[in-house]
Amino acid sequence: MMNTYSRFPVTFTRGQGSWLWDSQGQPYLDCVAGIAVCSLGHSNPVLQRALSEQLGRLQHVSNLYFNPEQAELATWITANSAMDAVFFCNSGAEANEAAIKLARKYGRCKRGIEQAQIITARASFHGRTMASLSATGQPKYHQGFTPLVSGFTYVDYNHLPALEQCIDQLEAHGPAVAAVLLEPLQGEGGVRPGVASFFAALRQLCDQRDILLILDEVQVGMGRTGRLWGYQHLGIEPDAMTMAKGLGGGFPMGALAVKRHCDVFQPGDHASTFGGNPMACRAALTVAAELQRLDLLTHVQERGDQLRRGLELLVGQFPQFCAAVRGWGLIQGLVLKEGGVSSLQVVQACLRQRLLVVPAGAQVVRFVPPLTIGEEEINTALMGLGTALNGLAMEGSHQ
Repeated sequence: MMNTYSRFPVTFTRGQGSWLWDSQGQPYLDCVAGIAVCSLGHSNPVLQRALSEQLGRLQHVSNLYFNPEQAELATWITANSAMDAVFFCNSGAEANEAAIKLARKYGRCKRGIEQAQIITARASFHGRTMASLSATGQPKYHQGFTPLVSGFTYVDYNHLPALEQCIDQLEAHGPAVAAVLLEPLQGEGGVRPGVASFFAALRQLCDQRDILLILDEVQVGMGRTGRLWGYQHLGIEPDAMTMAKGLGGGFPMGALAVKRHCDVFQPGDHASTFGGNPMACRAALTVAAELQRLDLLTHVQERGDQLRRGLELLVGQFPQFCAAVRGWGLIQGLVLKEGGVSSLQVVQACLRQRLLVVPAGAQVVRFVPPLTIGEEEINTALMGLGTALNGLAMEGSHQ
């Protein structure tokens, strides 16, 4: 394998619910879930049956033809969101690539923009392909890959004056800004929730200027925050949104969903060989059905509140390390103090307690467990984190 990952020294061979077992048979409580992917946990029996049955019927046909699973999923997404039409692909990066192409074509068709600009946020993360990487406002991901795709400008997240000034400068000599692309909550950028007043003003500004507002829901969509979509926390509706990760519950699946007024793609403009194939759509339909059957949105709100309260207690217990807690539902970030331990150190200490968590930048430890995680499992996770922090404190006292 190519040297593209800094892997932790553990190999997992099976999973069940919120637990993984390594090659030595040791159990680990999984609060990573494939980085917000395994919505229904590992080896979910309902998902197993659905995919097995689908495999026995139809696994793949080209998008040159219709398939009923794709139509059913598109109907579900549009019926359960503010969107009107859907394009299916395989990942969040691909969904954001589609959104970027859509924005550029919209800018040209609707506003006559020849060299479209898209505004994104500093500390954002939109993917690893060249255009989505260029949209990502984190220079560390750009190193070694310049020249980037042109047409992206970065502003501070949740900062309206900076965004207004940016639009004014870019459009000083005529239409230039095709879209603003933001996450409702920045995941990789440190679990930073959007501010409702900022997004309300941004929505009004985009309406006035005929600029598309596109939200990257890849990490927060499909119930992760206790609401089906992240934008529902902000009191606004986007013109388009991207989704992936938890959409397929572990099966590769992504989508771009749009409102009718910006549905400017024509046949031949964009495509995906595997996008929306029957297996992927069946996985997403099963996740969607289980979200509703199990009332997982209420469950996520309850377990998210429990996790947040527990993390806040640990902030009080370890003030030398911990500064704050932020997040929505079951995407929560423990913010660490500058000059103390790093998020990687905490993640490694948790691994020794057989608890899996993941960094969100150098100073935030991220919890994104399966949406089905139970009350006792949250308590176990908090105990494991407390033991890990105590161990780091003891190490520090001996230095």
